[in-house]
Amino acid sequence: MILDSRLCPGLPLGSDDEPVFAEPWQAHAFAMVVQLHERGLFTWSEWADTLAAQIRLAQRAGDADLGDTYYDHWLAALEALVTAKGAATATEISRYASAWDHAADRTPHGQPIVLHPDDFGDTAPAAG
Repeated sequence: MILDSRLCPGLPLGSDDEPVFAEPWQAHAFAMVVQLHERGLFTWSEWADTLAAQIRLAQRAGDADLGDTYYDHWLAALEALVTAKGAATATEISRYASAWDHAADRTPHGQPIVLHPDDFGDTAPAAG
């Protein structure tokens, strides 16, 4: 997919007009949006509208809109759209986010983060 950056106002771009990421999670969130769009979960217009709405909400809540929170809005919009489309519930997203945080805490720097059943704590589904 060729990304039309005009459809993502505020998208941080480098000198080559390609997206830039300050942290790996930002690239992962970006890639998830592109993949879910390509798989047909939502149209790019739906995505752009959801992202714009999320940014407006954040600005109304006092976000200074300096660019440093752009991918926070990107992730919040992704979670909202995935939930709205029924691909996951807010509870499922929260459960996996907590498990991911737990896994990240126990993973040495520079190593890949791998989820294990115990990362889900008491919310892990019962075996069997």
